[in-house]
Amino acid sequence: MSQVLPPSVTKLIEAFSRLPGIGPKTASRLTYYLLRAPDNLTLSLAEALNDLKSKTRYCAICHNITEDDPCVVCKNEKRDRATVVVVEDPLDVVAVERTGSFNGLYHVLHGAISPVEGIGPDDLRIKELVVRVQTQGIVEVIIATNPNMEGEATAMYIKQKLAPLGIKITRLARGLPSGGDLEYVDTVTLLRALQGRGEM
Repeated sequence: MSQVLPPSVTKLIEAFSRLPGIGPKTASRLTYYLLRAPDNLTLSLAEALNDLKSKTRYCAICHNITEDDPCVVCKNEKRDRATVVVVEDPLDVVAVERTGSFNGLYHVLHGAISPVEGIGPDDLRIKELVVRVQTQGIVEVIIATNPNMEGEATAMYIKQKLAPLGIKITRLARGLPSGGDLEYVDTVTLLRALQGRGEM
């Protein structure tokens, strides 16, 4: 293939195929679409990718993705500062916010404990969560890790670390499908899970 295609085309196909969920055929279709697309579309995509890497950072408080530090949620004085939802990924924050029923703060772990993938507790933002609970007057931590083996292991580890601090630790109710990812759950199911959370 590389002998027939110009190096720039091959390079973009290879770059697209490294993205999750995109195989070689889809990568080729995307590349050829961009070749035929108007220049302004291709240039705006390049600019958006550049901005993504140059302008975004992690919030120093909750570790969500932001352009301003602290993020808009952590800055908002109207939010309930005594309640924190712990999620695996930034997309999970978006999922919880979509319900429109949670007015507290967030803590993004950036993954889940997975020995198979070589991810341990020290690779996540768990130490930072413990420090937040110790120093910021947090009364309840809602653990909203995904309802799969890795999410459950992470939830149990967090509970073990927070239990001596004497705060309320809850877990999302079991309305969530087992083995699924929080970001793909419909709003009604997630809303019921939030409202029906139970003591851990």
